[in-house]
This record gives sequence, structure tokens and C-alpha cells, in this order.
Amino acid sequence: MSLLDVEDLDVSYGAVQALRGLSLSVEAGEMVALLGANGAGKTTTLRAISGLLAPRGGTITFEGERIDGNPAYQLVGKGIAHLPEGRDLFPSLTVEENLRYGHWTRRRDRGDYKRQLDKVMDHFPRLRERRTQVARTLSGGEQQMLGVARALMSSPKLLLVDELSLGLAPMIVRQLFEILDGVNQEGTSVLLVEQFVHMALAHTHRAYVLAKGQVVLEGASRDMADNPDLVASYLGEGGGAEPEAPERKRRARAR
Repeated sequence: MSLLDVEDLDVSYGAVQALRGLSLSVEAGEMVALLGANGAGKTTTLRAISGLLAPRGGTITFEGERIDGNPAYQLVGKGIAHLPEGRDLFPSLTVEENLRYGHWTRRRDRGDYKRQLDKVMDHFPRLRERRTQVARTLSGGEQQMLGVARALMSSPKLLLVDELSLGLAPMIVRQLFEILDGVNQEGTSVLLVEQFVHMALAHTHRAYVLAKGQVVLEGASRDMADNPDLVASYLGEGGGAEPEAPERKRRARAR
């Protein structure tokens, strides 16, 4: 049984159906990319998994338990953390105050807060230097780091990441993907939506391509990267310009 199983998922916004019979899975310890052109249903998929949207049909199962329809705050407690597009930080709070809010589902264990804070800061030494700085004064890259770090404060088993690279310089994007690699290697599964197709394929085990709310292509990331014309045929613009992907780094840790 997979860590996450999504079967025949239907999601609508009023009369507009955003997802149509979508199915995907994420294994424990796996990093999976969700690709597709704008409007394909990628963000909607993440929002349904994390409980921010209620599906009209289908099932979502996490660790063998059906969770479709559960509110988002319950799913955080079960081990699902979601970094949405745009980060949704508390801009007037400090770095550490934002991180403390990320730990609220485990707030009764003060010792765990300190341990998790130290662990997260080890991934983000720049945030340790800025722990008393107000979030809105951080650079765009630092704010994205804070968004990832806050999501990790709940010790998730599954991390959902929506557009990690949005608006960031290529060097920062590469740094963030390297951090995600480290998080994944420590045992956290990752399902990510990413506009930089080749970068996403270079850092993941498997990938799904969505079009019009349905999965139209799935397979090993390595195979998709080796057949860019096939992937581009489903993406319209082929993913656009993007940072140079690391040279086959991803499968140094292939499953």
C-alpha cells in the first residue's frame, strides 16, 4: 500500500470541473513531480489532498485511512504539510514566530519544538541568522525558505509543495531543490508542482503530467527527462526557460 493513494478524484469550482477521475500515488520515501500547463489542475490536486478543497467524487487515502473531506487542520496532525503557491507567511511576525506557528499541531510537546526547530535550522542556516527578523523584510528566496521550513516544523510524512521556484533566481531555485533532496533523503515524501520541468524531473523519482484535470502521462522521471519531446507535447510551451538541471544528480539515490 502506498503512503498516499488518490483514486478517481473529481473536484469542481461551481459548474466548472477542475479534476476528472484523477488518480495518482506517492510511496513512502518517494519524491514525485506533478507537471502540466497552466490550468491543468495541479494546484487543485494539492489543495484537495491537503483538505483545502472538498472533492465531489473519488477517494484520497493516506497511510491506509480515507481522508477525503477531512479539514486541513486535521490532516496536518496526521502528517500532511502543504506549502501553497505564494507561501502564505505571517508577514509582520519574525522568522521564529512563523516557525512556531508551523509547530502548532505538536505544541503540547515543548521538547519536540526545540528539537524540530534545531533540525529545520540545520537545513536553513540563513534562517538561523535571521530568526528575529520580520518575515516581510526577507528576500524572496529567504521567504520561500521560511515557507518550506514552517511546513517542516510539523514533522510531516508527506510534504506538498506548490511552485517552489516561483519568482526566484536560478541559483536560489537550485539551493531549494537541494534542500528538498535532503529532506526527502531523511524520509519525508514529497509531491511537488513545478514550472521548471527539467529541474523537477532531475530531482524526483516519478512524475505525472496533467491536462484538463486528468493524468495524461506518468512514469519514471528519468524516462521522461530522456524523452523531452513527449513531455513537451503535453505542456504546450515545454516548460519554458529554466535553470540548468544538475547532471543526473537525481538518481544517485535511485530507488
